[in-house]
Amino acid sequence: MKYELAPLPYAHNALEPHIDEQTMQIHHGKHHQAYVNNLNAALEKHPEIDMPLEDMLSNLAGVPEDIRGAVRNNGGGHWNHSFFWDLMTPGGSSAPNGSLAEAITTTFGGLDALKEKINAAGVGRFGSGWAWLVSKGGKLEVVSTANQDTPLELGATAVLGVDVWEHAYYLKYQNLRPKYLEAWWHVVNWDKAQANYAK
Repeated sequence: MKYELAPLPYAHNALEPHIDEQTMQIHHGKHHQAYVNNLNAALEKHPEIDMPLEDMLSNLAGVPEDIRGAVRNNGGGHWNHSFFWDLMTPGGSSAPNGSLAEAITTTFGGLDALKEKINAAGVGRFGSGWAWLVSKGGKLEVVSTANQDTPLELGATAVLGVDVWEHAYYLKYQNLRPKYLEAWWHVVNWDKAQANYAK
């Protein structure tokens, strides 16, 4: 199975002023493309593998050992970023609605409390990684993963996820990761988050 980089669902400059055009061009066209290329190169060694990426990442122990690290890192990078691009939209809605809004209020006390928890998880991630809102066992949780590890490895369903690798924010925000995280909430696609939660 050969993977391809899908085009962004919006223009590179569509998320400005919160996320700048140059960052989007490099992040999508260079970083994400590299994950796709490296994943395909690893899978060429095992043409017998024919399963969805989510299945491989959910059961890394079943991936041949000689490419397991490459699938975890590059397959995870491809999955995480594909999820991330769709979770953002120009002029994102200001708040969730429906069952997700109710679950956020029940679990965290409201949207502001959720933002605080996700921002703290993102700022507290040492080095590179992600901060996530996931659903696991019917309950919402905020978790953080290192590098390109995915919530799939935790047996969880991702609802929201924000990239806190430096390549996601450094051109505009330099070392100010908290400012990037604050800005990111302005472009969240809550309709997509609701769809993720409904799964």
